[in-house]
Amino acid sequence: MIPHVVRISVKDLVEYTLRSGDIDTRFVGTSRAVEGTRIHQKLQKAGGDNYIAEVTLKYEISYKDFLFLVEGRADGIISEQQQVVIDEIKTTAIPLERIDETFNTLHWAQAKCYGLIYGEQNKVEQLAIQLTYYNIDTEEIKRLRETVTLQELQTFFYGLLDSYLVWAKQLEAWKELRDSSIKKLNFPFPAYRQGQRELAVAVYRTISDNKKLFVQAPTGIGKTISTLFPAVKAMGEHKTGKIFYLTAKTITRQVAEEAVNVMRGCGLDFKSITITAKDKICFKEKSICNPDHCEYAQGHFDRVNDAIMELFLQERAFTRDVIEAYSQKHMVCPFELSLDLALWADCVICDYNYVFDPRVYLKRFFQTSQGDYTFLIDEAHNLVDRAREMFSAELTKSTFLKVKNLCKGQPIGKTLSKINTVMLGMKKECGEEGYYTQLDQPEELYPLLWTFVKKASALLTDNHKADGYDALLELYFNVLIFLKMVELYDGHYITYVETSSSEVTVKLFCLDPSKLLGEAVQRGKSSVFFSATLVPLDYFSEILGGEATDAKIAFPSPFKVEHLCLLVADRISTKFKNRASSYQEIAQYIHLAIQQKPGNYLVFFPSYHYMQEVYHIFSELYSDIETLIQTNVMSELERESFLERFRPDSNRMLLGFCVLGGIFSEGIDLKGDKLLGTVIIGVGLPQICLERNLIMEHFRKKNELGFEYAYMYPGMNKVLQAAGRVIRSEDDKGVVLLIDERFSSYYYKKLFPAHWRYPREVRDGNEINTWLQVFWKGL
Repeated sequence: MIPHVVRISVKDLVEYTLRSGDIDTRFVGTSRAVEGTRIHQKLQKAGGDNYIAEVTLKYEISYKDFLFLVEGRADGIISEQQQVVIDEIKTTAIPLERIDETFNTLHWAQAKCYGLIYGEQNKVEQLAIQLTYYNIDTEEIKRLRETVTLQELQTFFYGLLDSYLVWAKQLEAWKELRDSSIKKLNFPFPAYRQGQRELAVAVYRTISDNKKLFVQAPTGIGKTISTLFPAVKAMGEHKTGKIFYLTAKTITRQVAEEAVNVMRGCGLDFKSITITAKDKICFKEKSICNPDHCEYAQGHFDRVNDAIMELFLQERAFTRDVIEAYSQKHMVCPFELSLDLALWADCVICDYNYVFDPRVYLKRFFQTSQGDYTFLIDEAHNLVDRAREMFSAELTKSTFLKVKNLCKGQPIGKTLSKINTVMLGMKKECGEEGYYTQLDQPEELYPLLWTFVKKASALLTDNHKADGYDALLELYFNVLIFLKMVELYDGHYITYVETSSSEVTVKLFCLDPSKLLGEAVQRGKSSVFFSATLVPLDYFSEILGGEATDAKIAFPSPFKVEHLCLLVADRISTKFKNRASSYQEIAQYIHLAIQQKPGNYLVFFPSYHYMQEVYHIFSELYSDIETLIQTNVMSELERESFLERFRPDSNRMLLGFCVLGGIFSEGIDLKGDKLLGTVIIGVGLPQICLERNLIMEHFRKKNELGFEYAYMYPGMNKVLQAAGRVIRSEDDKGVVLLIDERFSSYYYKKLFPAHWRYPREVRDGNEINTWLQVFWKGL
């Protein structure tokens, strides 16, 4: 009989069999993520020639009808004269006198597993297990050592496997049921739409070949089901082990959930989980994870395995509501439960952050070797700027000054003063321009920041309720994030210092996220980047970390071209210097665009100020037309209320004023007569600013496409997204009026999608009226 295969990391094996007690994230050396790496390297280097650092260990063992593939990475293996030592390094802020042999059984268990693997593979009958604790405040080191025989390690390891077999058997039974249902699964709709079958085949081949694919697929093809269905089929054939469906917005996560439910309705047995952000799913007013503050944190690890087992046996869709219900029943943390369940789910639906952001990505999946994962990256055009945010970090002088004032009399005050002094010096260098840039890192800050981390660590460990604790903790984490980005800094970055009034900002700015995104997707085996507006495809392929050998496909719109009336009013300039003189004419053109057919319309502007100025004029000129206007900050309820006003009503005129690139220009679905048309003012160029200009200069030197990469392509993406609100289904018909002289230039026209190739250029109001009369009467 062929044994069932179980792949698991040493860390997961140990945690799921031995963990117990509370969740407690009160400050006990939380700097491990950043400072821990530096300390590990320091101790490993100090070990000398006999110290082999970061040793990857893999072990295959057949045990009770299962083939376990266990892997991990030992911090160090030391060759001494008398014996081999397995070294496991732990950084801590806990005084070392509190740490003894009974301090943490998980630490010992992890090191023993490494010892078992090394001993088995190297025929070593006896070796030493060593735990090295490094106190990040005092820099003291404490080593605990235990000599064990290989037979003792085998007994211990088999005990872990026996405990884990309960889970393994359940998971294997589930996989057999799942794979059987996948084999019987057909495409969940009566027929493929135009382009849909070709997209599904391309995705399947990409997964089968462990490749990357970039897809520009207009609205209507059905991108979600066309990527998920072939991924599910590939899973049934063991071509991928787990699917990550990555999105930028809640609405697209809901669409993915619905697509999986559609397949379940056709007989698919499949477990999916949607990961909700910690702050949103937490039951408490503030997500403070310690047993004194939260009853769900108290004893969480004593109860969580029972919660996982019951939920896994009873449910298929691990949605937010389901996770919250089981969390309350078993009194466990819903966020931690969802992270654990992700290990058992077939598909993980989540935000980009959980795969790409170095600060929060799911280390349980991505910290060791490449996983058997498929990444389906929806609305991939959003990932460019999101990636720049993920890979950048900044510090401001005012936050250091604030904490200094709150920590009067504390030794940390001197360090904060020195940091403030250095930043004042940076401010002087900014000169009249108010900023300066440099290719090198601000290394003069680093020794002071590390000193701050060490002193803040000591304060935070012992003063949970002291004045200024929260502000110090926030600054502490901001500094750690900054120092984390230091590890990533290379030629794709630039440092800039900017000053405004008394403020000074120092930023490590990621100009080009392509390298880091490329490395991130290597954590899986295949990736599909897709969007309705991945235009131009070569630009997005490059900036999202693609390679020359990656496949790229652009699909035509499946909708009838004659259902869209595309007009270009190219006699008006909306450039910043000309905007004030355009308000009246813009208002008149908007009215012309909507007057031929009553119904609902949206108009998009390049800025709030431009929108408000035209809104006031339009409201005075056409007071009989009902209007709505987007505000700077809108709650979820206000957004829903705004969209609910767009109801089909042929006897009413409703016009919504919105900002291009804002919350209503993408991700909303107003089908049929809910929306008859949009008017788009300007070519969507991002506001001129220091960062955009730095991006422009970087790519000007790299490929002579600086303006295009920094301004033109991101701007046109906003235009295409806003225009895409109009035709959402094969029965939809509508109007798009583009207002700006640049829309008729070759450089912008070549970015028009195929179904925009022949726009009607209108020179005045009469031509707009004529074309719209012809369009609406001809339908």
